[in-house]
Amino acid sequence: MNIKVLLISFSLFLIPFISAEEQSICPIMVDSEIDEDEVVEFQGKKIYMCCGGCIKAWNLNPKYYLKIARELKLLPQFKVVSKEMEAELEKIVLMPQRYCPLRSESLVSPTSPSIEYQGKKIYFFKERDIERKWKKDPAAAFENARKKGLLPQFDAPK
Repeated sequence: MNIKVLLISFSLFLIPFISAEEQSICPIMVDSEIDEDEVVEFQGKKIYMCCGGCIKAWNLNPKYYLKIARELKLLPQFKVVSKEMEAELEKIVLMPQRYCPLRSESLVSPTSPSIEYQGKKIYFFKERDIERKWKKDPAAAFENARKKGLLPQFDAPK
């Protein structure tokens, strides 16, 4: 084998390692940096979270969160997935509401705590926020979340 072929072969071997992006942001609390001690394994790959609460949320609905995280480009280790996983993710319909109305940096899923408000479901990151924050003044919390664009399920269809 000549040296040029050997160098090209070696370079191709190294490309995934040289250009590999590293996850730095939690895929649930999207404004938080990861904590390397807070980790789950999914499909043979490590996913780092910022805290145990995010691990708990992930474990309740990992494929849903994976779909959102891929959409937001938060998990470079899942930029490419198997054809089987791609097919599974295609079947998942994301809710219009992506973020908690009280913790606007936190993603929600269909398994997140929720309440009915004006005939529609609103999802929250933490159950205790509903009692502690939302129920103190639901109208004000609702208007604040609407102004921030966190409750698209209440927007008129276009």
